[in-house]
Amino acid sequence: MERIDKISDHPLWKWHMAQLKEAEKDRIFCKHGIEHLLDVARIAYIENLEQNCGVSKEWIYTAALLHDIGRFLQYSKGISHEEAGAELAEEILKDCGFKQEEKKEILLAITAHRNMETRQDKSLAGLIYRADKQSRMCKFCPAFSECNWSAEKKNNKIEI
Repeated sequence: MERIDKISDHPLWKWHMAQLKEAEKDRIFCKHGIEHLLDVARIAYIENLEQNCGVSKEWIYTAALLHDIGRFLQYSKGISHEEAGAELAEEILKDCGFKQEEKKEILLAITAHRNMETRQDKSLAGLIYRADKQSRMCKFCPAFSECNWSAEKKNNKIEI
């Protein structure tokens, strides 16, 4: 997947990921680095195959790599990371050769990855929403008791 490599080599993606890593270096809660992004991609792709959603593997990995790219702007400027991320992603997608229809679906997944309305969808947005939540292993987190996530949001068991 050549365009996936272009995303991870893109200067804007690299810069924002470096800023995010620095911003979260002392964070005791879930972090949003490459491990999280790849976990989201892999979980979404597995569900895609198991549920026959028919979403492109490349789109899944693209949306996963970009869904939290706006987090640094949320930390530094108070902008919602899904909105900031969509703006950043649009430029990266254009530079990496994605067509308008592809950009539309990927940007929707980025902006909707925290929107509960997409949680049941078999779309790219629904896959990314669920994978983002399932990627968190709250049960094993050393900061479990300090986390402000509600009990309903915390992943307290291994899903299979």
